[in-house]
Amino acid sequence: MNEKIKTLQIIHLAICAGTILAYYFLGELSIEKLSMPVIDSVSIVYVFIPVIAFVFSSFLFKSQLKQIDPKLKLEEKLPIYQAASIMRWAVLEGAAFLILLLKPDFLLFGILVIIYLIFLRPTEERINNDLNGL
Repeated sequence: MNEKIKTLQIIHLAICAGTILAYYFLGELSIEKLSMPVIDSVSIVYVFIPVIAFVFSSFLFKSQLKQIDPKLKLEEKLPIYQAASIMRWAVLEGAAFLILLLKPDFLLFGILVIIYLIFLRPTEERINNDLNGL
């Protein structure tokens, strides 16, 4: 089981590292860009991208976990958990890239999505909690 968790951790690390590198090279990070942007009626949509990504990724993750048969052993549940986690991370990564490419002024919100993505790092304890909560 530890090998499967390590595989999932490597996938998570690759997603996080790729997103961070993209922000580093494409984001042109500076103190001015990290300040709170002016939110008007046109740009309010970009504020909702992280919120929608958070809600949608959590919904997808939980709906995938609900499809797991509770009678299965923990190791048999892991491939479904892995697919659910990757879908969750992909939605968050997509939101971060949308912000970076469509509205770089809102870089701060993209960085918050990346921080949340980093905190979703799979650990044995987290996997057990998620899978035993079925």
